[in-house]
Amino acid sequence: MNFNVLLTPMVSLIAGILILVVPRLLNFIVAIYLIIIGLIGLFGTGHLLH
Repeated sequence: MNFNVLLTPMVSLIAGILILVVPRLLNFIVAIYLIIIGLIGLFGTGHLLH
């Protein structure tokens, strides 16, 4: 099971719903998403799973 393949669509779906419900969260959600994707890119998913 590839964690990144399952995590990305779920995070995107939750973020999209939250943005629709509370549009002011857009900047916060995008910033957190970019930070998480950046950390996964730098350190790889192997270090986050163990």
